[in-house]
Amino acid sequence: MGKDPRAIRGMFGRIAHRYDLLNHLLSLGRDVSWRRRMGRRVAEAGACPVLDVCAGTGDVALALPPSAAPVATDFCLPMLVAARRKAERRGRELPLFAADALALPLPDGVAGGVTVAFGVRNFHSLERGLGELVRVLRPGGVLLVLEFSHPSGLLGGAAAVWSRTVPPVVGRIVSGDPEAYAYLPASVDRFPDTEAMCGILEDAGFERVRGRRLTGGVATLYEGWKPVRSVDDAGEAR
Repeated sequence: MGKDPRAIRGMFGRIAHRYDLLNHLLSLGRDVSWRRRMGRRVAEAGACPVLDVCAGTGDVALALPPSAAPVATDFCLPMLVAARRKAERRGRELPLFAADALALPLPDGVAGGVTVAFGVRNFHSLERGLGELVRVLRPGGVLLVLEFSHPSGLLGGAAAVWSRTVPPVVGRIVSGDPEAYAYLPASVDRFPDTEAMCGILEDAGFERVRGRRLTGGVATLYEGWKPVRSVDDAGEAR
């Protein structure tokens, strides 16, 4: 499948009704607490409004405090339909719009914060996608990325065996789409480790970058800030 945008969009559309189950499987059941931690960090940073990119079924946006005024976007319409239904069940208003994360239909500097959970590893171009997130953030805005990573030691071995065996089998049974449930664990294996990803974020223009490893490194919560002042090629502050 690779990272062809049409193929990825179609895959997520086919599994939208089981996407929450897939995240539970890949995270060993820890993804709910990870999202809550992300929401707490948004509250601590005082970010507003917050754009949730690759929003999926809306779990991250709905975990953010109402004070963050979250807005959710995804390039897969069935995911957004699921997110709207979930928000309605919870009595929450959640603005939604469809867009490709690599070409957001937004002006520069509109967001006080951007969140992305389990999405950046599916970007067709990681560097281009991060550049777009920098663009829509206002100076001093914060980016939070939650992504699966590579645990070490015995936990790493157990997690690797789990992700390569359990999700494809369960996916074949419950969704009838074994390709999707094989692709997503494989995409975790191909994603940069925590140190490398921090370097990529710095190269994209973020400062104060750090990665907090969660559950022994099964996932990492990355944080980076858009500089309040930047210097262009001519050396003039702006």
